[in-house]
Amino acid sequence: MQLAGLPGAIENVREQTAALSGLILGAVSAHDTNTGFEELAMPLFDSLYNFAHWLTQTREVAEALVQETYAKALKGFGSFQPGTNFRAWIFRILRNTFLTSRTGLAATRTVPLETEDGEEQTVAVLHETPESILLVQADQQRVQAALEQVPVMFREVLLLCEVEDMSYQEIADTLAVPIGTVMSRLYRARKALRAALQEQDKMRETKHA
Repeated sequence: MQLAGLPGAIENVREQTAALSGLILGAVSAHDTNTGFEELAMPLFDSLYNFAHWLTQTREVAEALVQETYAKALKGFGSFQPGTNFRAWIFRILRNTFLTSRTGLAATRTVPLETEDGEEQTVAVLHETPESILLVQADQQRVQAALEQVPVMFREVLLLCEVEDMSYQEIADTLAVPIGTVMSRLYRARKALRAALQEQDKMRETKHA
């Protein structure tokens, strides 16, 4: 299931990042001495920027986050194990960089610190649910506004699954959590997004009452 309304937003974001992509490519080319980093990393630029933009919710901070991610990844590329999942590796660098930034610390402070042990671990959804139907029917503007209301801990897993089409294992590798935790967070993320969309409907009805 894909989040309806997001493809258009993603394309708009990508059109705005050509200059940044060129800047990063130039820096990578200058420092990548036949290690293969450029071939692995640059095709992921759009996805990394989109993920950063949805996490930070501001273009300027997202651009800085992506630049720092590429700098850290290039510097630490020697620690990457060939044959393992590079996409999960560099997404994890971006996420960890975000979480230790001022923006990330401020965002995660609003999420209660709670253990996920014992949480209901929902199995993969292989058929349509009320949430999936609602997401398909929702328009771009509604989904964007609703996603902004979802806590970062849930927003990130939703984006990785629905937008980046990562497997549960890839998400687990990116977030450094068990697959069961991924499934639990994804269930709660979809529930939170559905609630946010329904709250929009209630506000709209009240406004036009």
